[in-house]
Amino acid sequence: LTGKYGEGGKLIYELRDQGGELLALRYDLTVPFARYLAMNKITTMKRYHIAKVYRRDSPATSRGRYREFYQCDFDIAGHFDPMIPDAECLKIVHEILSELRLGDFLIKVNDRRILHGVFAVCGVPESKFISTCSSVDKLDKMPWEDVRSEMVGEKGLSPEAADRIGEYVRLHGGLKLIEQLLQDPKLSQNKLAKEGLGDMKLLFEYLTLFGITGKICFDLSLARGLDYYTGVIFEAVLVQQENDHVEEPVSVGSVAGGGRYDGLVGMFDPKGRKVPCVGVSIGIERIFSIMERRVKASGEKVRATETQVLVATPQKHLLGARLKLISELWDAGIKAEMLYRKDPKLLKQLHYCEDTGIPLVAIIGEQELTDGVVKLRVVTTREEVNIPREKLADEIRRRLEPC
Repeated sequence: LTGKYGEGGKLIYELRDQGGELLALRYDLTVPFARYLAMNKITTMKRYHIAKVYRRDSPATSRGRYREFYQCDFDIAGHFDPMIPDAECLKIVHEILSELRLGDFLIKVNDRRILHGVFAVCGVPESKFISTCSSVDKLDKMPWEDVRSEMVGEKGLSPEAADRIGEYVRLHGGLKLIEQLLQDPKLSQNKLAKEGLGDMKLLFEYLTLFGITGKICFDLSLARGLDYYTGVIFEAVLVQQENDHVEEPVSVGSVAGGGRYDGLVGMFDPKGRKVPCVGVSIGIERIFSIMERRVKASGEKVRATETQVLVATPQKHLLGARLKLISELWDAGIKAEMLYRKDPKLLKQLHYCEDTGIPLVAIIGEQELTDGVVKLRVVTTREEVNIPREKLADEIRRRLEPC
């Protein structure tokens, strides 16, 4: 794991086993995926993976930062034509964030080759590219003046080089900016930057065909601190307008990130064989914390169950009738439950439905047993109707099917 995460490597949980061997808890899902491809000599694969990862970080539960948390990764591995898999990854992020309705979002994209080209033309020694990258990566959390001070004071860059970097990394836009940089007298002479800008232009053409460029921003300040990225990098952030007079959206937190890592599999392969890969990682707890805050603020109730109907009885000594009816509903594929009491009060059963959001109650009492019917109650409207027992499952499905 060490040597693959840049400054993020400081957050690896290191352990020693009984024999003194140095081990570590899983930091992310990308490095294990690359190792799996190398060990099994797999050259083409498309997969998603949801699992726990661990960071030796300062937790901030209100912002969804934990030491143990779930990530959902999606990756495409294999030798393909440029930017087609990369565009699909961005399309998937766009689709997920749109479907979850978390609010307005922006997906920032950049390319490590463009960044390295910028550093080269600004006079940064190659040995300081990675450390400079980690400073630029803090621009979403710190003002430029503080990042500049870190570059000069801690990373050893000259003030002139830092100022030249500042002219580039504060630029953001779309295809127009890419065209502008392709004509830049300095960047256009740098091989890496020219390659990166050419691919970025192609990527935006594909994203235009996907119809998602309205949420995509080419942002030269995006650096992604992990060392294994080799090409396109991206990060999705939720944004909010502070007021009607603010033109620039304000970021309220990163919820997904990823990029291209063409050299990582080769680090684990005995012969150094490379398998190009691109992928995205989504922070599940961070999304949950945002959704929980929004639900709390709106006062909306969230259903904690998919139960369609509660089987209830209004009198005592009818546990057998409940068990028989719930079994029939289960066999018919209906999601039903009941209270685990012999003789619960009807009011308590109805309150349980209101508290948990169960939409229907199937009430079976002595009269219903005699008549061969079940009383079906709609919890929200309190409407009640007698349904022949053999038609109950169909009636439940009919009432709950989407309009």
